[in-house]
Amino acid sequence: MSRPALEAERAHLAGLLDAIQRCVYFLEASDRKLDWPLTPEFLERNKKEIAPFESLAAVNERFAKLQDSLGAAMRHAVLLAGEPGETFLKVLAFYEKVEVLDSVAAWQLCRTMRNLAAHDYETEYEGIAEHFNSVHDLIPGLYGNADRFLVYCRNALGVLPARGDFADEFSAVVWGPGRLPPAG
Repeated sequence: MSRPALEAERAHLAGLLDAIQRCVYFLEASDRKLDWPLTPEFLERNKKEIAPFESLAAVNERFAKLQDSLGAAMRHAVLLAGEPGETFLKVLAFYEKVEVLDSVAAWQLCRTMRNLAAHDYETEYEGIAEHFNSVHDLIPGLYGNADRFLVYCRNALGVLPARGDFADEFSAVVWGPGRLPPAG
């Protein structure tokens, strides 16, 4: 790969890192608008209220967007690192090995929830509450994956988010009050 091509690939990854930070920020903003855990009774009582259902739709969309963006960035970074990436399962196994992902199974669970959100049209409030409570419970793990991936890109590839517009907000979401980010 020529130097200009390599720099273009690194710049593309830096843009994807920006997208991940932005996704975390907006997912957290939507997630915070709701009182968790959701109950079927709450959904039934508010069935004609637009605000909570717009927030739920945003959580679904932003959860999926974060996982999609993170997946695309991981695939791109593994190729820049010269690691095997013929299949996405090999990409996931690599990131599990370097402790970016807690486990391939946890990633696949998030993926299953993302796919259900996109294709399952639950009509019973009990099922809707169960789905969203499950998504909500998976969000912190997805944030952890995003944080560890950004640390990996910085340390292993020397790539940082291109603009960093959401860096402070990303850190606030991922690390929260009273927690310190990793050194380096």
